[in-house]
Amino acid sequence: MLSVDGLHAAYGKVSALADVSLAVAPGQIVCLLGANGAGKTTTLNCISGLVAASAGRIAFEGEDIGELRVEDIVGRGIVQVPEGREIFAAMSVEDNLTLGAWRQPRRRNRNELQRVYDLFPRLRERAAQLAGTLSGGEQQMLMIARALMARPKLLMLDEPSLGLSPILVRQVFDIIRAIHASGIAILLVEQNARIALDVSQYGYILENGEINLHGPAAALAENPLVHEAYLGGNAARH
Repeated sequence: MLSVDGLHAAYGKVSALADVSLAVAPGQIVCLLGANGAGKTTTLNCISGLVAASAGRIAFEGEDIGELRVEDIVGRGIVQVPEGREIFAAMSVEDNLTLGAWRQPRRRNRNELQRVYDLFPRLRERAAQLAGTLSGGEQQMLMIARALMARPKLLMLDEPSLGLSPILVRQVFDIIRAIHASGIAILLVEQNARIALDVSQYGYILENGEINLHGPAAALAENPLVHEAYLGGNAARH
């Protein structure tokens, strides 16, 4: 479904990505792991068109999307949920959700809302509430739900567990599993390597802008280097 080959990107003279290659198959969850500053978010931003790659090829469903505008990439079916709580705080929960379907015919909006509310019943209860008054976990759910309103084929999640309590992390990842079960492919950037590898089928380890290890998620979870660098620390915190 998604193929990234030889991706390079820089911010001015500072290299952010160097020859990054990865792939996501239809219906697959793939995680991208690495320390802060490794280039994970830059990779997602290049795929979604927010950052221009300096070299390499990004293809989706066999077609090169590297030169497309952000809105056209969304129209192809790639939707990114950014890190942090980027919601419209002064608008209602339902208005936030409706904005996610801006490219869809209006007649579909109600059906999409019901589908999203079935997945996020807490948001249905708070449909008329201002989004800025939601808890951190509810705001994260709102961001994911708003992305689903665009009917993505590939959902890219950037640190969905950031700042959440362990209980809320489990709830968010239960939702991610449900989204995957519906047939949507997911590219997941996540600091909590243990839960990311548990939910994924395949994983990539990014260090200093380069992929230095990749393989089936179960195999990475058993790799001594991965365990020492990522899983040992996570085990102590979670």
